[in-house]
Amino acid sequence: MPMCQRWRHTIVAVAVVTPLFLLPLQFARSAAPPKAQLSARSVKPIPKDQLPARSVKATQKTQLPDRSVKATQETQLPARSVKAILKAQLPTRSVQSIPKAQLPARSVKASQKSSASSSLGIGSIPKAQLPTRSVKAIGISTLQPEPLRLPNTAIEPIDWNTLKGWEADDHAAAFATFLTSCRPLLRASVQEGDKRPMYLALMQVCRQALAVGRLTDDQARIFFEHNFRPLHIAKLGDSSGLLTGYYEPIIDGSRFPTGIFKVPIYRRPPDLVPPHNSTGPGFPNKGQSLRRTSSGALVPYYDRGEILDGALDGKHLEICWIKNQSDALAIQIEGSARVRLEDGTIMRINYDAHNGYPFVPVSRIFIERNIIPREQMSLERIREWMRANPQSAEEVLRQNRSFVFFRIVGLSDEREPKDARDPQHDREAVGAQGVPLTPGRSIAVDNALHVYGTPFFIQADLPLSDEKRRINFDRLMIAQDTGSAIVGPARADIFWGAGDIAGQLANHVHHRGNFALLVPRELDPVTAGARIPLPPEKPTFLAQAKASTRLASSPTTCHVRHTFGGRCAIPRRAQQPMLGWVAVRSR
Repeated sequence: MPMCQRWRHTIVAVAVVTPLFLLPLQFARSAAPPKAQLSARSVKPIPKDQLPARSVKATQKTQLPDRSVKATQETQLPARSVKAILKAQLPTRSVQSIPKAQLPARSVKASQKSSASSSLGIGSIPKAQLPTRSVKAIGISTLQPEPLRLPNTAIEPIDWNTLKGWEADDHAAAFATFLTSCRPLLRASVQEGDKRPMYLALMQVCRQALAVGRLTDDQARIFFEHNFRPLHIAKLGDSSGLLTGYYEPIIDGSRFPTGIFKVPIYRRPPDLVPPHNSTGPGFPNKGQSLRRTSSGALVPYYDRGEILDGALDGKHLEICWIKNQSDALAIQIEGSARVRLEDGTIMRINYDAHNGYPFVPVSRIFIERNIIPREQMSLERIREWMRANPQSAEEVLRQNRSFVFFRIVGLSDEREPKDARDPQHDREAVGAQGVPLTPGRSIAVDNALHVYGTPFFIQADLPLSDEKRRINFDRLMIAQDTGSAIVGPARADIFWGAGDIAGQLANHVHHRGNFALLVPRELDPVTAGARIPLPPEKPTFLAQAKASTRLASSPTTCHVRHTFGGRCAIPRRAQQPMLGWVAVRSR
């Protein structure tokens, strides 16, 4: 039993020695002071007002008390503790405590609008001090030059020296007419006006024109050449355009129907709906107009025959009454008129809408029916025949289903003698743009394609002095009016004024002419094309040959053999052509 005795001696030794090791620890416990008598350096019992002034964060680790900081209650934290500092006691350098008015002038967000005069703050610049090219300052979007696009139209840029008669024209008179169109262009905002690029570009040129005011002939010519670029314009397949003339008839009328004045002139009906997908301001001069029924359905509008039969009776659409259908036809063809009322007042009416049917020239009907020979055809000749044959005239008029509605554009108290043939020019007709027309300078165009105020230089041979002798008509014209029969890119109706003499000039004009459309430099197709980035330049034939020679002379390791072309191509022996296959294909 020696092993058992050995373990017994070990256990006895441990039991005797262990108490000897525990005696010092017991001594230390008995000598420690009570918890209430701890030293003043202990963290917990230190009152809050007796804490040192230094922040906890500033105290070095070696100076911290032996007890863990976690044992300190939240209410006993030092006075410099961030959590204990009230918001009002934050130092003056704190960003939150700086009043908004005391922020530095370079601060954009904190600066008040009234004190934001620093040149470094973009948002603080007043709108009036923005540069003239700023979008907000000019009121329109900045245009990017782009080619002018017109449907079914051939456009060719030309030079000024190719315009025959350009140097000899009266550019000062054309510039004065252009200024007349500029004023309504600038009065209308972009939201209310036209959105076409030509409209916006003309607004920029008009600002410059109104800034310079009246110009001499040479100054006006330089202005047009500097701000515009001529483009030869024609319908696809044609090399020229068509010119006609119109004037303002002076016709007697009445506010009420009488035995003499029994033919009504109508204003636009409220149930007339313009053609769909129409462009441009106002009522379009082409397309199928519709009529909205009481049930809301849309049907084609009444044609001329239905209106003559009384389709508009009782709707109170009559503006005035005139004597006969020949005068009504003249007003509808010309698109405007001066009606001298029974008390001498002059009522001016102008084109407002149409019923949507294509215009059929009455002259064509007279020629086809052999009523008037072609060589004698004129508006005055037609009117004479219609006065002499009122019953037959109405039947002829029904062949032209187109019908025009008008609006009152002015009433004048100025009394004109009934034998006045040529009234003063300061009382000219008002066009569709809403400005007085200038005889010999204003033209009516297709407003679905062209913008009012656009300059055109027209070259033609017109019978202005005699029907059989023509003179050169090379003149700068301004688009200010429209009409239902004026359709196409190179189609213009020249306004000649009011009265019988103007009517004679207008009736003799029905000729071909060359049209040069003047577009602002912003829309110059040559300038726009020059600013389009070009594709990467392809290497020339000699450069490709040198490159292939250099590659052929350089050593190349071919891992893959190609059948066709390249440095690693498999050489092939020339073969005879397949004549049999060629013969079969040729049959």
